[in-house]
Amino acid sequence: MNISSAEFVTSAADVSTCPKVFFPEYAFIGRSNVGKSSLINFLTNRKELARTSSKPGKTLLINYFLINKSWHMVDLPGYGFAKIPDKEKFRVKKMINDYVLERKFLMCLFILVDIRIEPQEIDIDFMKSAAENEIPFVIVFTKCDKLIKKQLAQNVADYESRMLKFWETMPHYFITSANSKIGREEILDYIEVTNTHFRDLK
Repeated sequence: MNISSAEFVTSAADVSTCPKVFFPEYAFIGRSNVGKSSLINFLTNRKELARTSSKPGKTLLINYFLINKSWHMVDLPGYGFAKIPDKEKFRVKKMINDYVLERKFLMCLFILVDIRIEPQEIDIDFMKSAAENEIPFVIVFTKCDKLIKKQLAQNVADYESRMLKFWETMPHYFITSANSKIGREEILDYIEVTNTHFRDLK
């Protein structure tokens, strides 16, 4: 897929204020500071389309980007260890749950996982919840450039071993690095193919 245009549309504080236009949506989520904004910038080939930060919990709204005038890329807040007040954590958690469960044109959740560390319960639990609610998702392993090839393969195998305790087969996944430009075409091709099924939802 060639991305000819990518533009920020809006930031929504709850699902009721998300865009009303009927475009397919692809949402990106993961633990705080896993690299969502960096991945979005990498995929769109725009350096500052999504704001990046070294501080966890910077994204607290649902950020919409219109791609090729025909579909939305959505940057969701991270979950996990963001240092924000408990009241704000509750609001963000509810906002994420409402979005995932209520957006009719959500085609796929891209759940980002840092490949450098062992499987985390918070990621596994989020995937379980998505599966239980029949939300389509794929795994995006980030920061693969930080590992040598042998260690990368071992970490993926460890993750697969953990996932197969709950799934009959390993969920579809991508291996990426925004720094080393790995995985872009694979993800965009996946989105392009999935977009062909969008008309069935209308």
